[in-house]
Amino acid sequence: MSELHVTDDTFEQEVIERSKTETVVVDFWADWCGPCKALAPVLEEKTQAKGVTLAKVDVDANQRVAREYNVSGIPAVKAFRYGNVVAEFVGAQPPARVEAFLDEITQPPVAESVEDPAVAEALGAGDYERALQILLERAENAETREDARQLMLRIFQELGQEHPVASTYRRRLAAALF
Repeated sequence: MSELHVTDDTFEQEVIERSKTETVVVDFWADWCGPCKALAPVLEEKTQAKGVTLAKVDVDANQRVAREYNVSGIPAVKAFRYGNVVAEFVGAQPPARVEAFLDEITQPPVAESVEDPAVAEALGAGDYERALQILLERAENAETREDARQLMLRIFQELGQEHPVASTYRRRLAAALF
């Protein structure tokens, strides 16, 4: 895929909007940062091999977006999907760790592996809320609790910690189980 140099002004379009149709990995870096320079070629090689778009943000020149995403140490790498951060790490990582990170974020959508017709239909339509509501009702039943909980966790991971539907249903699941 491609490598983008993103600014405060282009971040919304190049990262947030693009992440609604594909996963985007953002490398927050600075020219003076040694670990950033060590990580850059690894990220470039591994994202290209996985077909993932890599966006690079110079934190010195683009402080607004760095503040908005709480970048306090660099290099900071954040994966965006559906407009939200779904995974991240800070600091230079060895190639195997970067590859494992990319493997995690490029897994096929949950909708492609669900055998339950009602849940698969909701996920296929992009209706995560309906799918999670179906699963929440099943989580309240002792016989279907564990399977429903596991599938909900996979959906939460796919949506990312900050997604509002994931946040809402994570709380509802906790209340139903405890």
